[in-house]
Amino acid sequence: MTNQPDGTADFRLGLTRRGFVSGLAGTSAGVLAPAWVLDAQRGGSHQPRPAQPHEEDEDVAPPEDLMREHGVLNRLLLVYEEAIRRIDAKQELPPEPLRDAASIIRTFVEDYHEKLEEDHLFPRFEKAGRLADLTKVLRAQHQAGRQLTDEVTHLVMQSPKDASREPLKNALRQFNRMYRPHEAREDTVLFPALRSVVSKHEFGALGEDFEKKEHQLFGEDGFEHIVERVASIEKALGIYDLAQFTPRL
Repeated sequence: MTNQPDGTADFRLGLTRRGFVSGLAGTSAGVLAPAWVLDAQRGGSHQPRPAQPHEEDEDVAPPEDLMREHGVLNRLLLVYEEAIRRIDAKQELPPEPLRDAASIIRTFVEDYHEKLEEDHLFPRFEKAGRLADLTKVLRAQHQAGRQLTDEVTHLVMQSPKDASREPLKNALRQFNRMYRPHEAREDTVLFPALRSVVSKHEFGALGEDFEKKEHQLFGEDGFEHIVERVASIEKALGIYDLAQFTPRL
């Protein structure tokens, strides 16, 4: 471990990976796909995949667990960016996908992911006298994000007229502007430093606690269901195909 000029540390984490479980086998508490998603899948080209035997998960280190959840958040920020683009271009913006994106942000990001950080990470850094200034800002941004999610949820179902879409666009833009640097700072500063404030045993126990909480709230394959749900939103808005983001050079 080497200290850096900004007071952070350089860690090499031996993170494990957990493979995604193939297919959706039924539904899970808290992450049921809304009717518009199910209808689209039945009427579209999506074919249900055959059920696969459930594979026992490998251990996932706490930083990796939190970072992959940031991957879900990043995809939802792209959904918000597409909504902003459509508002600016005066194009149709169906409310259901955007409302579902805000719902996932509330239940999975704010009520689950951020609560893990607030209950299990921030107090440990503050007790150790490490990165307390950072955790103070992160806590405040969590609260600001929740207020913006309330605003987005309220505004998204209002009249679709151009004039009334400006407050929605501003709320989406503020949310994205805050969370891009927010999650980047956590990924590059806070999460890598976790090993320095907990014992090896405590580090492993945190991973088990995170998994237990995820399964309790979202079911055995909760993360996989959330990813599928986000993909359905992307398909509804025409931003699922990754190749479309490749620049033509």
